[in-house]
Amino acid sequence: MTRLTPEIAVLYASTALGHVTREYPNKLDHVMAGPEDARGPRALHPVFFGSFDWHSCVHGWWTLFTLYRLHPDMAEAPRIAALADDLFTDANIAVEVAYLARPEGRGFERPYGWAWLLMLQAELDRHSTSEGRRWAGTLKPLADAFARRLKAYLLVATYPVRVGTHYNSAFALRLAIEYADAIGDRPLATQCRRKAVEWHSADRDCQAWEPSQDEFLSPALMEAELMRVVLGDGFPAWFDAFLPRVATRDPATLFRPASVSDRSDGKIAHLDGLNLSRAWCWRGIAGALPAGHAARSVALEAADTHLTAALPQVTGDYMGEHWLASFALLALTA
Repeated sequence: MTRLTPEIAVLYASTALGHVTREYPNKLDHVMAGPEDARGPRALHPVFFGSFDWHSCVHGWWTLFTLYRLHPDMAEAPRIAALADDLFTDANIAVEVAYLARPEGRGFERPYGWAWLLMLQAELDRHSTSEGRRWAGTLKPLADAFARRLKAYLLVATYPVRVGTHYNSAFALRLAIEYADAIGDRPLATQCRRKAVEWHSADRDCQAWEPSQDEFLSPALMEAELMRVVLGDGFPAWFDAFLPRVATRDPATLFRPASVSDRSDGKIAHLDGLNLSRAWCWRGIAGALPAGHAARSVALEAADTHLTAALPQVTGDYMGEHWLASFALLALTA
């Protein structure tokens, strides 16, 4: 199944509802200045305290709000709305904003969590219902804080980060551009696009030394997905130089789903996410190539192959279940 169906929407919504308020186990990204900072997840983050870690809770909510918009008649919709009304309050968001103001919080969730929070704001800004507009307005101070933080960071970020984990800069820029375009933040959109061109426009003949053992992003394909958004009509020519042998399925590793040996291991379970994010990227790449391009059908086939491998693994073990639906949703709606 390679499209979002009502049945899949219900499964993903019920799964996310089961973890966005599950406080423990929890892996904090928390720098303590003293013993007074030794507090639990919900005390530190009254909105995003569940889902094992802060960023997963953020994109768990992105999953819920996206499904709420796309499938407003599903049985889970009233539960999503009631929980959002309970948690997305001005007071709770003010605590999340204040956390960022701590001197020790400068590197908090950089850049992965920043990008997902902006993506969450972009999603809420798409909602036309009164409750959606209310949630968007409530979240906006936190999104504004992260947008300012990203703008400042890009001024001092000399080099891209090409790993396949949370520090990947192409993923962060890709999501940030979607946010900036959606809300009309032209300075941020321009800054992100310029940085992408500065970092990646001259990249050629990518060797794709991947996957690594705990990657959930493809460094090669994530860069291509970013440049697809940045270059527009210029993307096919750039892509032909970046991955010149895709039509013959080279590098072969990009067409072979990663093998996941132990889904109870949180790091190894990342590889299911790699398969899903590769499918997302391959679909985006295929859609940007001309109909007769030799790589187009190969890219679509690769997307389906990776989806077939990964979709059955979205639920089943909490180490994957607390986040994989978001990446499945990216791929299924690409």
